[in-house]
Amino acid sequence: MRKTIFGALLASASFVSTAFAADLTIGVSIPAADHGWTSGVVFHANRIAEEVMGSYDDVEVIVKTSPDPASQANALQDLEIQGIDALVILPTDPDALVNAIMEVKSKGTFVALVDRAPSNNDDSVRDLYVAGNNYGLGEAAGEYIAENNPDAKVVVIRGMPIPIDQERQDGFDAGIEGSNVEVLDRQFGNWNRDDAFRVMQDYLTKFDDIDVVWCQDDDMAVGVLQAIEQSQRDDIQYVIGGAGSKDMIKMVMDGDPMMPVDVLYPPAMVGTAIEMTVAGLMGQLPVAGVYTIDATLVTPENAEEYYFPDSPF
Repeated sequence: MRKTIFGALLASASFVSTAFAADLTIGVSIPAADHGWTSGVVFHANRIAEEVMGSYDDVEVIVKTSPDPASQANALQDLEIQGIDALVILPTDPDALVNAIMEVKSKGTFVALVDRAPSNNDDSVRDLYVAGNNYGLGEAAGEYIAENNPDAKVVVIRGMPIPIDQERQDGFDAGIEGSNVEVLDRQFGNWNRDDAFRVMQDYLTKFDDIDVVWCQDDDMAVGVLQAIEQSQRDDIQYVIGGAGSKDMIKMVMDGDPMMPVDVLYPPAMVGTAIEMTVAGLMGQLPVAGVYTIDATLVTPENAEEYYFPDSPF
């Protein structure tokens, strides 16, 4: 459905660009591939950039990756010097980069913010905001556990202490509300499989009886499953991650009891932001405001729709 919608938008923009002969440069600033989800972001950003430039002779898309906020601020300066007409940015740390983004926007540059917004939710930093549904991701996981294991003892592995993590926690708590689900503990795993492995080892030592693990991220789920396997514990019924990595989707698709479902938070959202930006600038379409991508619950019945074996994530 998304491909159909944006294919139509780009086709419309192509028709209009014939009349206006626009020359556009779009800068894309994203984190370096420091874990699975961000490797997916890099993959899809480059994929869509190539598709756009293949469709339009008069559009250039420049993709820059940065490992930290300071490097990303420098990348924004470089893009500004190159004379970009639009910026698509997934910030490493939105609060640390607000001033750098606002500097670009003050030049009249269209700004599409992806995934991470400043903690004060200042809308003036962007024209368009494209993001996954963090609250929905947590809520979908919580509702699944409450419906299928209403008396479950659950351990939670959080991401990092930033707003989107709290949104996921709030959604999860809403999802289990009214059930007898007991949350034994919550610790940060930094969206990293090694850190999650260590946190899960700690849980396995600390608690004799665990029914379910919610770790809100598929990278962390890899470490969690490894720790469970090494412990040879058989009390843990299943793990729920999130994001929609090809490995976890394959487990769901194959009916693996340890990964019965997953929740989407697709790294391809950066590609959606690029497509919307091109459609808006070239076609003069009303592309602005907030575009939220559903936190779809992936089950054995629909998993094949979300399985992309060629993706790095």
